[in-house]
Order: sequence, then structure tokens, then C-alpha cells
Amino acid sequence: MHLSDSQLRIILLRLGIISDDSFKLKVPVAHIESPYGANFMIEKIAGLDVETALTILRDTIASHRGDVNFLHEDYRLLERLVRQVPTDYGDDHINNPQEAEKIQEDLEEKIDYSTFKNKTYLNIIDWELQVRLEAALIEFHSPYPEIRSITDPFDDPTIPVDTLRAYAIGLFWTVIGSIVNNFFVHRMPSISLSSHTIQLLLLPSGRLWEKSFVYNKQVHVLGRVVNLNPGPWNCKEMMLSSIIYSCSSGTPYAIYNIFVMKLDKFYGLKWVTLTFQLLLVLSTQFLGFGFAGIMRKICIYPAKALWPTVLPLIALNRALVDQEESKQSIYGWSISRYSFFFVVFIVSFFYNWLPSFFFKALSTFNWPTWFRPDSLHLANITGSNIGLGLNPLPTLDWNVLNAAGCLTIPFYTYLNQYIGTVLAFFVILTIYYTNNKWTGYLPINTNELFNNKGEVYKVHEILNDKNHFDKGKYSEIGPPYFSAANLVVYGAYFALYPFAIIYHVVSEWDSMKTSFKNVANTMYESFSFKSKSVYGSFIKDPHCRMMSKYDEVPDWWFMAILVISTLFGILCVLVYPTETPVWGILFTIAINFVFLIPITAIASVTGFSFGLNVLVELIVGYAIPNSGLALITLKSYGTNIDHQAANYITDQKVAHYAKIPPRAIFKGQMISTVVSIAISLAIANWQLGNVEDLCERHQKNKLSCPGANTYFYSSIQYGVIGPAKVFSGVYPVLKWCFLLGVVLVIPCILFKHYGPRKLTRYFNPTVVIGGFLLYAPFNLSYYTGGFYLSYIFMYYIKKNYILWWEKYNYILTSALSAGVAFSTLLIFFTVRYDSIEINWWGNTISDMGIEGDKLPLNWLDISTAPDGYFGLRKDQFP
Repeated sequence: MHLSDSQLRIILLRLGIISDDSFKLKVPVAHIESPYGANFMIEKIAGLDVETALTILRDTIASHRGDVNFLHEDYRLLERLVRQVPTDYGDDHINNPQEAEKIQEDLEEKIDYSTFKNKTYLNIIDWELQVRLEAALIEFHSPYPEIRSITDPFDDPTIPVDTLRAYAIGLFWTVIGSIVNNFFVHRMPSISLSSHTIQLLLLPSGRLWEKSFVYNKQVHVLGRVVNLNPGPWNCKEMMLSSIIYSCSSGTPYAIYNIFVMKLDKFYGLKWVTLTFQLLLVLSTQFLGFGFAGIMRKICIYPAKALWPTVLPLIALNRALVDQEESKQSIYGWSISRYSFFFVVFIVSFFYNWLPSFFFKALSTFNWPTWFRPDSLHLANITGSNIGLGLNPLPTLDWNVLNAAGCLTIPFYTYLNQYIGTVLAFFVILTIYYTNNKWTGYLPINTNELFNNKGEVYKVHEILNDKNHFDKGKYSEIGPPYFSAANLVVYGAYFALYPFAIIYHVVSEWDSMKTSFKNVANTMYESFSFKSKSVYGSFIKDPHCRMMSKYDEVPDWWFMAILVISTLFGILCVLVYPTETPVWGILFTIAINFVFLIPITAIASVTGFSFGLNVLVELIVGYAIPNSGLALITLKSYGTNIDHQAANYITDQKVAHYAKIPPRAIFKGQMISTVVSIAISLAIANWQLGNVEDLCERHQKNKLSCPGANTYFYSSIQYGVIGPAKVFSGVYPVLKWCFLLGVVLVIPCILFKHYGPRKLTRYFNPTVVIGGFLLYAPFNLSYYTGGFYLSYIFMYYIKKNYILWWEKYNYILTSALSAGVAFSTLLIFFTVRYDSIEINWWGNTISDMGIEGDKLPLNWLDISTAPDGYFGLRKDQFP
């Protein structure tokens, strides 16, 4: 079909090649520079007939109803296009009467399209063209602007990806990053090389390799011909190297087990050999990898599984490698994404020196407390260090502003979570100022445990020489007590677990049922070694169609990893005295499997996730009482399996968007994980044997091990003492929070179905409850500033300046984060390493009085309590 000049302008407007101003000025198409992707889409639109396009739109309307990531105004445009079918196309455009009635109800919700700035495409100018245009975007690209902004509607399978240099460069930086990240993970504060930072180093590394070898230089390795330099360093190779790094950039969770088990400060066990360490770390890391393969049909292939948190990484990759792009002006902005990144990066790099070194008050901008630094109540409410952080302008530091991914996760997710955080603020205040469970005798917002005299709980005081529970000592010291914020956090966790399962099964029964069927089919096909395509019905998705050109990773490969990892875990508890039964390993794997589907399904759409650490600690503490070793052993599995599965899944989703061959990703993740494990174990054992005063509070290099200390405390609290004493004896109300989570499902489901559609469309109660978890030790000051930015960029600009948002938003957040990372590393290895400090008002005001922990943090005077201590009487200790 021939397209006129005016029709081509409509297409280019919708594709973001020209702005609304250029469209209204009727700039001739001949004067517009169109990238290949635009020409590709023009061909697809021209070749799409109206009947097929209408079918696509009807299916999309049905499948994306209630999809909060689908722009509402775009969804309404599809409805109007379907409702305005000319009589020439017949009256049977909607075969389902209920569907027709539902669309009619939706159309009764009036929308003033003049409120959407710079969105001329929302007006129906050329019905037939726009029907084909919207259908083509869905059929050949993506219904989501987030995905269209970071992917192409086509793929070139001939681009070199699975190259020696991609693996070599990725693994080289994996080694460097693993050394830095594992060495400094025990530092307070930690230092790390993020994936954004490494991307900036991958580009020059690839360019250097490209220039160092003769083009098409081939060598023979193990009987295979390997091309050392297949041409220019390309975006797919760089993305493969990025994934190789990112899947193993963090420290294995089981390293905390090794520290707590081996270090004399903790358990001081001599039987923790290198073989045990290898079995433990390999099994905990690779169990998640096996689960990730099973979850592909739930969290990678579906178009609705956006995984918002991975999009900036892809955007940065494209901006760095694909420097050639259209110079068309977008609302007056003609700067390329590549140039924009480096401008913002440089500004962020230098600005970060202010809140990090020269003017630290800009980071902890707790200005309300400056008026009365000695006022405990003012600090409790507005303080950033020890309080609840109620402050309209709490920080000017990007590292704090971005604590919850303000320019990454959807605005509705941030809004729901922030609402939960505000509600928790009032709940914590109420508990504290009514002295509920003696919280008035303690600081309001901390994750530390306290004894009945308000002192930090010293767990060794209730242990014997073998670090076993001593009932006699315990009868004198008593159980630990929680701050008000910590009580709310634990209560929220207990309510969240049953709520998340029941609510999402009930409210999304069809998708949950399909998810469980997909998992069951995957496991059946894996064990029967069937070669059925893993894409199945997802082949309708354009990105799945493009990926289907590459050799798939058979499901049984992942199942084999899952089985072998399970056997390693069983060997850990059978051969070594971990005080852990085999059923504990199997049970922990099973509970992760049950929660994995809803947890990853929620995270893939909203960007919000939560761990199973508290649930596993509670169950293990009841099932295997008085055993700290059993608790930390099973905690490493309970916490790490889902975490690692999500980590591998997000990397595979990145590969899905970037069109990296699945088997290349599989090899890269496997090799990178093994390398990372080897380095992490080497560094951990070296530190344990060579670092003086390791994990002590005043260790000279600040290797005070906050993570390992917390890990040890939890083993005492839930393992040695046990939840039966802590929760049944001291805080019995917490057990009822499980029931509360179940009961809350009913009003939330009713509101979701019968409440005002403008509210229910974006209502996600799971994320609201998740907002309660953001305390002890964090507070509102870490999320308020980010809420402003989320509204500006993820709602207002996305709504009114979509072309600017598509081009620059993810580049902006990547550049700001990369600038902070490089700047922080430089600051640490220069001025901070030499203990250089600037002592002036701008660096000390934030730590004055109460906020600087220089005055008592408890509201009630413990000396006035009966017998000089608060809480249960000594004859009532559980």
C-alpha cells in the first residue's frame, strides 16, 4: 500500500522520529532523517491489512485490561479505534457481548485529551492508518514505550556475539569486580563496582581489543577455529560481557555463613574446610540458576514481564555503542544520547564530591533537627539518622535519592510503596508513644536488639564456652527487645507472606494457574528429555519470534543443574556437623519454589521484590530449636535461592531484549558464576587468616562486617534462643500478623473489583505492605526525594513529553549512578584512605545532638522502671 506524505508524518510522529511541533509545521518527509528501525516499521505498516490489524487490537484490549504498565491513554486510543470501525468493515468487530459491554463502560469514563501535552497521535486523524500503525507497534515491536525506547523491532543474527573477546573481556572485569566487591563487602560503608560502572570500562576494553589484533585473525583452539577480531566491537558483544559481569558481581550470600562459622569472634568452628565451603557456595548459587531456567515461561517470555529495573542497563549499552543516531530535535533537545550520558556523568562525578566529602549535610539534609538538636521528639519524627525521616526536603544526594530506583520502577509502584511507608510512619509513632511492648525505653528506629536495660544485646552473655545456649545465663539476661520500627517491620513481613500468595492467586488466578502449568510442563519435559520449543504460545510476541532463530537452552540442562545443586546441599548436611537434617534442605528448596512464582511475577511487572529470610528464620527456629548452625545453614538456602533466581532471570531478560543467543548467555553465566565463587572463597579465607581485628567495630580499615554481625545475631535470636521465646513469650501479637495478612486479602480484592476505576487500576496492596518494610534502619528521608523525581520523570514527563522520556530517561539515571560510583571510588582511594577530613559546619551539623547519637535516644527513663529494668519480670522470661 502506498503511503502519502501526510501519512508518513503520522507514522514518524508515533515512532518518535519527529515531535508534535514538526508534525504541525508539516515538515516534508524528504527533509526528515529516518533510522532503519523507522523504515522497517513503515514497511510493516504498509503491508498490514485492516482486518488483521483490528484482530490484533481486539486481542490486545482483552489481554492488557488492567495492565498498569500499558499507558492508559494509549489503551483508550485502541478502544476508540475499535469502537469507531466504519460500517464497511461489518458489525461483527466484537464477537463477545460481555467484551462489548465492558468497552462501552470504559468509554463512558471521559478523558480530556487536551491534558496530554505533545500527544497529537491520541487524536484519530486517519482511522485506517492509525489502526494499522497501532497494531504494527504491538505485532512487530512492543506495546510498551519503555521497551520501544531500548530495543529495535528487528534483529540481525549475523552480528558476532558468541566471541572469544566478549567472554575474555567480560571475565576479566568479573575477576576485577569480584576482587573489589568481595573485599569491601565487609566494610562499613561498602565499596563496589556496579554494572553501570563496568559498562564504561567495557567500551574502551572492546575498542582496545579491536585495534590490537588483525581483522579476522583466526587461531586454532582445541580443534576449533576462533576469530580473535571479527570486526568492530558491537552492542551485542558488550551486552554479553555486561551480563557475564552482572550475574556474579555480588558477593555470594553463603560467604556470611563462612565468616560466622569460622571466625573466633563468632562460632570459631574448625571443621569448616574448603571442601565444605565449595559445596555450600556452589549449591546455594546454582540452585537459583536451575530455578531461573524453569521460570523462563513465566518471567522472561511474556511481554507483560517488563522487569523495569533492567531497562537502564540496556539503554546505557545502546547509548555507548550506537553513537550514530538521528539528530532530530525533541522539544528543543537535539543532543545525542551518547553525548547526553557523558555530560550528565561528568556533572554527577564532580557534584558527588559535595555531599560525599566537602558538604556532607547535603546528603543527610536533616535541617528540621538543626533548630533543636537536643530535642528527642523532633529527632524521632524528622531525623534522618535515628528518626523516621519526615522531611519535605531530606537530601540533595543522588545516592540517597535513588535508594528505591526513582527513575527506573514505574511511578505507580513507587506511589504504592511510598503510601505504605507513610502509613508505617504513623503506626510506628503510635506504638512508640503508647510505649507498646516497652518501645518507649528504646530508640524509635533501629534494627539493633536490646536487653531490658536499654543496652545493645550482647549475645555472648547467654552462651557457654562452646557458643551453645546457656539457660542459666539467659535467666539473668532475658530475651532481646525490638524497637518500635523493628516491630512494625517484622509484623509487615509476617503479614506480607500469606497476603502475597493468596492475593495474587485470587486476583490473577488465570495467569497464576497458567504459570504453575508452565512450570509443571517444563519439569515434565526436562525429565523426559523432550525437545519441544520452549517458546510455545509466546511465539506471537515479536521479541520471542526474533529469539526463536537461535538455538535454545534445553530445559533439562537447567533441571540437571538443579538436581546436582540439591545433591551438593544434601552432602553439606550429611557429611559435616551442621546440625541440619536432610529434610531441612528439601523443605527450604520447596518453600522457595512455592514463593518463587508470585515473587518473580510481582517483581517482573512492578520492580518490587522481597526476600524469604524472615519466613525461613521463623520456620527453622520453630522446627529445629536451639541450633544457630542449622538456622544459618538453611537461611543461606532460603534467602539465596530466590535472590539468585531473580538475578539470573533479569540477566536472561536483558539478553531477551538485546537478542543475545540463549546458549551464549548460559555459558557466560555458568563460567562467570564459577569464577566469582573461586575468587570470593579465596578472598574470604585470606581475610579470615590475615586481617587483624576482622569484624571488630573499630577495625582500622573499617572491615567491621555489618552483614556478618547481623547474620550472627539472627542465628542467636532465631536459632539459639528461638522464635518460640521471642515471639510467643515476648511478642505474641506478631503471630497474629499472619492471620492479618490473610484477612486483608478480602477488602483488598473487593476494593480492586468494585472501587473507583481511577484508583483500582493502579492499586497494588502487596507493594503498599512492602512499604512497611522500609524502616529499621532506613526511613522516609530515603524515599521522599525520590518520590518527587519519580512523579516528575516517570509520570509527568512520560505523560506529556514521551519522546524526550523515551530518548533520555534511562540514560539520565545510568549517567547519574555511574558518576556517583566512579566519584565514590576515587574519594575512598584518595582522601578517605588517608583519613583526610574537612572539619567545618557543613560536615558536622547533621550529626549534632540526638542525630549524632551524642545524647540518650530513649524517651522513657529506664531508671524509673520497676526494679530498674523494663519488660518481662525475671520470673516471666519465656
